Amino acid sequence: MKASKLKQREAGSFNIQPILVVSLLGVSVYWNLETTVNVLKFIYGCPLDLSFNNFLPLLEGALFFGLDDLLLECKTWFCRTTSTKGLSSVQIPLDSIIEIWNFGLDHAIDFLAELCTGYFARNFMWAVSCSSFSYVPFNLLCSCIEHPHLTVDSEKHLCEALLGWLTSNVGSMEFSSNTEDDYGSILEKVQLNLLPLWFASGKRRNHYFSKLADESTSDIFSLMKDPSMSSCCVLRVSGRNSRIRLTEYTEKVDLSGCPQITSAFLLSALPCSNNMDLTLTGTLNRSSVKLQCFDGARHLISQSLFQLLAFEAVCEVDVSKCPNIHFEAAIELFCKSFPSLKILKASYCSHFKLETLFHLVRECPLVNEVDLTTDVSPIIPTQVSIVSATVEEYQELGGVSYKILKDKPLLSSITKLVLKGRSDIDDMDLQKLSLLSSSLSYLNIKGCTSVTDMGISKLICKSMKLHSLVVSDTYFGRNSTLVLCSDSPLDGFPAMPCELNFSTSLAFRLQKLHIGGCKNVDVRSLLQLMSCTYSLKSLCLRETVVDDHALNNFSGSSLEKLDISETMVSGASLTQLVRRNPGLKLFKVRSCRKLSLWEGRLEVVEALPYHGFSGEELSFELSRRCTLEGAEFGWGLSPFSLKNLGPAIRSLRTITVGLGGTLGEYGLELLLTVCPLLEAVVLHFQVISDNIVKRIVESLKHIKVLGLCYCLGGLSSLSFQLSMPNLRKLRLERVTPWMTNDDLVTLTRSCTSLIELSLSGCTHLNSDSQQIISYGWPGLISIHLEDCGEVTSEGVSSLFDCKAIEDLSLRHTGENRVEEKLVQVQLPPLLDPPPFHVFFCHHKGQLSSRVMEHFDVVPPTSSDSSGVDPTQGRGIQRNFIVDAASRWPMLRKIALDLCDANEGGFDSPSYAGRFSLNTVRIAKCKQQRCSLDFQCFENCRKSVHKETIILEWNSKGLKTIIVKERV
Repeated sequence: MKASKLKQREAGSFNIQPILVVSLLGVSVYWNLETTVNVLKFIYGCPLDLSFNNFLPLLEGALFFGLDDLLLECKTWFCRTTSTKGLSSVQIPLDSIIEIWNFGLDHAIDFLAELCTGYFARNFMWAVSCSSFSYVPFNLLCSCIEHPHLTVDSEKHLCEALLGWLTSNVGSMEFSSNTEDDYGSILEKVQLNLLPLWFASGKRRNHYFSKLADESTSDIFSLMKDPSMSSCCVLRVSGRNSRIRLTEYTEKVDLSGCPQITSAFLLSALPCSNNMDLTLTGTLNRSSVKLQCFDGARHLISQSLFQLLAFEAVCEVDVSKCPNIHFEAAIELFCKSFPSLKILKASYCSHFKLETLFHLVRECPLVNEVDLTTDVSPIIPTQVSIVSATVEEYQELGGVSYKILKDKPLLSSITKLVLKGRSDIDDMDLQKLSLLSSSLSYLNIKGCTSVTDMGISKLICKSMKLHSLVVSDTYFGRNSTLVLCSDSPLDGFPAMPCELNFSTSLAFRLQKLHIGGCKNVDVRSLLQLMSCTYSLKSLCLRETVVDDHALNNFSGSSLEKLDISETMVSGASLTQLVRRNPGLKLFKVRSCRKLSLWEGRLEVVEALPYHGFSGEELSFELSRRCTLEGAEFGWGLSPFSLKNLGPAIRSLRTITVGLGGTLGEYGLELLLTVCPLLEAVVLHFQVISDNIVKRIVESLKHIKVLGLCYCLGGLSSLSFQLSMPNLRKLRLERVTPWMTNDDLVTLTRSCTSLIELSLSGCTHLNSDSQQIISYGWPGLISIHLEDCGEVTSEGVSSLFDCKAIEDLSLRHTGENRVEEKLVQVQLPPLLDPPPFHVFFCHHKGQLSSRVMEHFDVVPPTSSDSSGVDPTQGRGIQRNFIVDAASRWPMLRKIALDLCDANEGGFDSPSYAGRFSLNTVRIAKCKQQRCSLDFQCFENCRKSVHKETIILEWNSKGLKTIIVKERV
């Protein structure tokens, strides 16, 4: 089908010439009536209404009748239409562009092919999203790639588009090997040095791109190994150009995920004026190297040395996950090259300091959105039991005090600021940020565990334009609630109905409020907050003390997203809320224990002020009023309620079913029938079978996320023999204990596009599994293995072939474990809490060098010796963390168990030697006697969790925390 369509497009299928029929009675000519009338109207001076629907018929009519004026009119219209800038330029469907381009070739009309190619090149990102992109003729695609106005957000997007085109065309037609090579040569136009590491690494198994992917990965590591490879060196690595594709139409520059990008690389890769003196190349190279210094000084770039071109249309730059950029220098470059910059995304770059943000505001005054997201700490103080903690602060370089900033006021345009996970932000930093609050309307400080309720309240008090507030997993509490609900009239704020008592409070104007996990919000404060909010579109009350009384006080009617997971809200309150908010698209009620199953209906466990409620009402209201796109269910979900929900979940894209949901095989089959658009399915504690997994694979062709966690039923290797080419994330937790290396090989062939893998309870895996994983999924960015046999019994080696790992968890993956001894460590007198413990096997007799420097260690006595170490030479290497940080440039998080250490402990890296590493978690187990075996009471032991030590680095220092929980 696709082959015939492509050949039809190549040959040109548009034919509107008059049809001549010869018979004994004479010659009959049949014309397209509408085209004929339009041509005649033009001949007699009537104006033409040209569009992409009638353009080709009129052009052909002009050629047939020899009407030069009509031909000029068509040419003028097409030139004007295809040259319009901005989003409005996307007026002609891609199908029509292909037809017009073919028509121009068939009739030797050069301007058509030229204009179509330029239009296609300028709107390439839009064209890729069109369903007809795979039908683009090869020659048109080649011309577009070589066009000087080719506009793409990144080389990754270009490479993905070309690979998709090749897969749709070459893969579906029987070409000779030479023809396939010719078609595949278009991939050589991709600038390999500008690809993200995870993308290049993940394409090493791609049929068309494997060699280039290896070359790209090699070049990326070469650039990281030698940062001085800038200027002409960078531009000619492997004989390829590494200039960033920028045109006058470029609006977004995406360099995310590229660890090879440095300030020197940017200086050399940004386009410059053509009259730059080439004799300055050596000087430029030496100057670029200086930009690598992280001394906090402001690096001014001389325009006489390097004349960067300005691209006025660029309004967004994404440098997320670029750990080697010196942002002080990069901001100087952005200021020169992108004078209209409005959005900067630098997420997962923990070295981006608060002082750098103020530098950005000064140099790029038009910036109104900044994203500085980092990983949220696994230690949320309100959710874990902290045994002991210590902080090691590093000397601040170039810090700016609040007084200095206040004396030099900034004209800030920042309206949206995302600081999610920034544990280095404290109350003093919030005070500095208050200087930018005059324009601030969106604030996200989720997981900022170092700020207090008082600090948050002071910032909110000065942010009078605030309409979105995300403070989940922080100390947000009573003070902040009072500030939100206090009366704060604003000039020019529209008058509200008199019955709305809180129309002038910040809470009333909030459109987004996320306070999930904020344990400091008491019942009274939450009740007051719910009474004040009215305009909310997104509300998260996860793990709070919200109850029916508080939820019933919310009178808003604009909700689109609601998360009340793990609360004591009942179905009756939910029904009332749904009735008032028909626009709900996201609905999360997982772990709400007041929803329970009773005779196939949702019932209220405790009596409510109003009676006669049943779960049918909630299902009915959802199905009658809402069209959900995402949902999380738990207690109360049954096949009966799912059937009632039918109309509400037909457009569902993601679903999670947790503890308490009892769908069974019938319910899961019903779910797959009712929700054909699902892209993410996560099931916890459900009864599943091979048939269910088979139905998931066959019914959900576009599924990207699949999680089967702690499910019951009989799965076998047959479940994963069907192809899931679009699957990106896979979690199999305690559902495949039978999995062997052969099954793992089968899984790599079925799920070829995985980037995140989580396996637990696969006890038959061994050290060879590492090679299977790394060869089958070279582009993995996250690997979680727990209780997986002997995967690390011989250390970690083959996993290093997954070059782009960002998150690694290896827990209980070695067959032999040894009982650790305790070593008492005293905290410095600065904090003076009770002593805590760091654990390691006594035979080594020392802690990691990093811990030894800052703690007084009491070593174990000789009487504790137990002789020969039974695990000598087996398990994860002592220097593994240090080695992993240096060999995986993107690694940010790592979790291990001391049980798996072959020397009983691990060396922690220095601040400079940690590279991108931010969080290390090491769990400690203890041996516990099994009281059920009375015959072998003394010899029966099992390993149980005892404590976890966490090392967290941020821009200010190192936190060492020990908690009781296994995190």
